[in-house]
Formats: sequence, C-alpha cells, structure tokens
Amino acid sequence: MTYPFVTVDVFTDTPFGGNPLAVITDAVGLSDEDMQRIAFEFNFSESTFVLPPEDPANTARVRIFTPCEELPFAGHPNVGTAYVLARAGKVFGQPIGDLLRFEELAGVVPVEILKDSNGALEGARLTAPTALDLGQEFDPGEIAACLSLAADDLTITNHRPRVASVGLPFIMAEAANQTVVARARADTAAFGQYFQKDEAEGIQIYAASAADNGTVVSVHTRVFAPVQGIEEDPATGSANAALSGLIASIQPGDDTLHLEITQGVEMGRPSRLLGEVDKKDGEVTAIRIAGACREITRGELTVFG
Repeated sequence: MTYPFVTVDVFTDTPFGGNPLAVITDAVGLSDEDMQRIAFEFNFSESTFVLPPEDPANTARVRIFTPCEELPFAGHPNVGTAYVLARAGKVFGQPIGDLLRFEELAGVVPVEILKDSNGALEGARLTAPTALDLGQEFDPGEIAACLSLAADDLTITNHRPRVASVGLPFIMAEAANQTVVARARADTAAFGQYFQKDEAEGIQIYAASAADNGTVVSVHTRVFAPVQGIEEDPATGSANAALSGLIASIQPGDDTLHLEITQGVEMGRPSRLLGEVDKKDGEVTAIRIAGACREITRGELTVFG
C-alpha cells in the first residue's frame, strides 16, 4: 500500500521560505510507530497525518509528529494541512468548505480557508483550541544563558520570562531590542542545565513595538527548542498564538489586537504570521493565527507497498 503526501511551506507566499511541513493526506493503516518513523524521515519540525474524524461533524482527525514525538497541537501544521486539503477539494470523499474542524489531542481546532481578492486559495487562519494559560516564571539570567545572552539583554518591564500556552507551552522572553533577538543562539549546555522538557517545548525570544493607536503590534521573534531536536524553528504558530495572547493581556483596553510577526529571518527562511486577539472585560477571549502557504512537492510513500 502507498500513502500520498504533499509538502508545503507555511507562513510564506514565497517558495523555500516559511516553515516546511509534510502532510500525509490519508494515513489510514499507519501505526503510531509508522507515523513517528515517517516524521523522522522527513525531518521537518512537524509532519501531519490525516485520518477520518471520530465525530462526523468535524473535517478530519489530524495527528502531529515532530521527528521525536507526537504533539497535542501546533500552529503551522494546522494552517498547512488545511491549505493542502482545500487544494484537494475533498477529504475521505467529503467536500472541503471554507471552515475546517480538526480533531487533535488538545481539542477541536477550527481553521478558516483564506483566499485572495480573485478568489484564489492563499492560506489559512486557525483559532487556538484552548484559552490562554500563563504559567510559571523563570530567572532571567538562566533563560538568557540558554540563548547565549546576558541577563540584561532581556527586559522584565512587561513580564519576567514565563510559560504561555494555547495548547502547547513555550517560555516567553522579551528582548531589550531587535538586535538582541538577532544575536540569540541556542546554548545546548545551558538548555541541559536550566530547561526542563516537561515545562515547555522551547524558548521564544521577541521584541515588539506598538503603533500609535495601540491596536497593531509589530513583533520580531525566534524560537529555539534543542531539547526537542529542533535547534531553531523558522515559523511557530502555536508559540506565536500564545505570545499574541500574552502581549494582548498586557495591553490596556478591549479592542481586537492585530500583530504582524516575523520569524525565521536569521535562518534564511523568512516567515510572516498575522495574529488577532479578542479581549472582553480585560480578558483574552479568542486568539487566531494566519498565514499564506505554497505547495512545494507531492508524491507517495512506497516503503509500505
């Protein structure tokens, strides 16, 4: 038996930018071990495996694997998988509409298909499956050391380094400026000393600047996860969704906050993510992350044939 796959670059409109993703569009018959080995073979930060939904009201069940483990939720796999299925027009014999619902370990993830002004498929926008969860804080010096930085390269004016999650936890550290973000490098020895795998998937360092009206924020960010086998990730939708919620929680007012996020620049894979956060009565009520996609390859896995 063969298994069809498509690879796409996510959070970019330019081939070979963004974050690559492998989508096995019909994974029926693959075991957990098979999926993990296939993800290791592709060696992207994540690969997805599409299965029939358990609830027919949903579009599909989607399992997400890094080269090392299965994840309960991740951003670019949802955006990329929705884009691939929308291009195909149907999944398991059912037509694809403009709103897809993916069953995942973290819950049901709604993903909206995005089209350009001419009606051509452009990308997708996910809504985070869980509420913003702000967890424990960390010593700035220890987190800075993990990033090959000094403690005063980080600012704690808005928050100390802390865990934030909307389904997958990351430690968020605010840099003093964009130059600091560019200088960051993963120090694997420091990660081994200070970072606990069960606390978070990785560390996200960022610098943000707000427009005059406060409803648009520009963010430059990088994500390092060497403990997960990913030294640096070019575009991390789950981390940026959590970061968007964290930034919005600090901002005054209840307007919808829009975030223009760049990542992957230092890796040579520039990525652009668009965040939206709704607030009501001072509380974050919904978080969305969107981006464009480009198909790169398609083929069949024949090792099982």
